[in-house]
Amino acid sequence: MDARRVDRKLAAVLSADVEGYSRLMGRRRGDDGAHDHSVPRAIAFAVTRHAGRVVDSAGDNVLAEFSSVVDAVECAVEIQRDLRARNAELSASRQMRFRIGINLGDVILEGERLYGDGVNIAARVESLAEAGGICLSGTAYDQVEGKLRLQSEFLGEHVVKNIARPVRVYRLRLEPEPDHRPSPGLLQRRSHRGYHHRPLKGLWPVRHRAELGLHL
Repeated sequence: MDARRVDRKLAAVLSADVEGYSRLMGRRRGDDGAHDHSVPRAIAFAVTRHAGRVVDSAGDNVLAEFSSVVDAVECAVEIQRDLRARNAELSASRQMRFRIGINLGDVILEGERLYGDGVNIAARVESLAEAGGICLSGTAYDQVEGKLRLQSEFLGEHVVKNIARPVRVYRLRLEPEPDHRPSPGLLQRRSHRGYHHRPLKGLWPVRHRAELGLHL
């Protein structure tokens, strides 16, 4: 009998990947590559600032873990808004546009690395995100529903390899809700049934609310 213990825990996993990385690097041959190095550093700094840990960073991909889905989503929004500002100053051939997926699930710890369904689902959800966008699994979305004044869209259920049940996926929109929303303090969620409104619970740290389009 194998007596080795498998260490597991529940974690919010953030997976980020650069759109068209090989093509982008091919176009950048001969460039000094300064921006290539600054972006991963900026992402790592954002992860640390939001109480997360970078598990792996391979140039075109970043994997990070958080103890809170709220922290993970805050971090993802900050990363995408920062990259949007950086890309606005660059030619199209030098822009780095990340897709980000977030999942709350069981992970296996092996040294400093993470494995398991929680990581696999985060990667699958990330693959469904638009470049420059953020997608959440159903388990992650359930933790932040009603706490954001950002719109989200239900993308349906998606099959993940080696996962028995389909995974609910939601797209998070970075733009704040329009000022003409019918009542204050609400989250709009768009699904096949239209928009649904849920009360704001106001659990975001005050220092981040203005950055994320939240209201005090």
